[in-house]
Amino acid sequence: MTHPSQVPGPEELPDALARLYDLDLLDDPGDVDLWLALAERTGGPILELMAGTGRLAIPLAEAGHRVTAVDLDPAMLRRAARRAADADDEVAARLELVLGDVVGLELPGAGTFGLGFVALNSMLLLRSRDAQQAAWTALSGHIAPGGLAAIDVWLPDAADLARYDGRLHHEYLRRDPERGTWVSKTAAAQHDGATGTVALTTFFDEGDPGRSPVRWFRRDVVRLTSADEQRALAESAGLDVELVSGGYDLEPLGPHDDRLILLARRPGPGA
Repeated sequence: MTHPSQVPGPEELPDALARLYDLDLLDDPGDVDLWLALAERTGGPILELMAGTGRLAIPLAEAGHRVTAVDLDPAMLRRAARRAADADDEVAARLELVLGDVVGLELPGAGTFGLGFVALNSMLLLRSRDAQQAAWTALSGHIAPGGLAAIDVWLPDAADLARYDGRLHHEYLRRDPERGTWVSKTAAAQHDGATGTVALTTFFDEGDPGRSPVRWFRRDVVRLTSADEQRALAESAGLDVELVSGGYDLEPLGPHDDRLILLARRPGPGA
């Protein structure tokens, strides 16, 4: 039996976690077509907040859109820059990567974006109502009059939350296409009903068969939300809610949907 080696030093961890984030998303969540469709609908430049490694920003730039991608994690943006460099020069020229926080965000292009969005549960990483309100305020302040703001968040049901009792579960054994190494992911989730949060603890053991793997560790706390709360936050940011959907097909939110797609419009010409 092999045992994990010591946890690598902190200087290695951010870049490894950015790479492993992409490995997690080898199973396509299916949202790219939604953002491409909304970009075609709105026109104008696009703003993605909490953009990560460019999983969405780069396909949008490849489709011909000018995209500004904002993230607080330098390692995520470094990876996005490498992915953009692998595309052609025109794609890289249409993509601007910005290191920044959504709280208090003020970009030079404020008020000009046709579409601004926060994708795939990133809103939940903002661990207070005020921080989530700040994200909506940033979207509202940066889209043009008539522009569209959108978010995509997870809505777990009671059965999901009951399973989040802190026990470790093995999620996958997957080969990293970039390094060729095998990665085993084990994770635990702990729901705290008092705070409305879920603490996520993840171990990635990476290596080759017969050798001691390297262990990477990550801990996140996500703040759960509801459709009513996100509607209220959007309206508090001065937006008119246009659609509350339960999936990427933009069908109306139903009682058994575990995903919320909320679209809101900034009042003004073109609305």
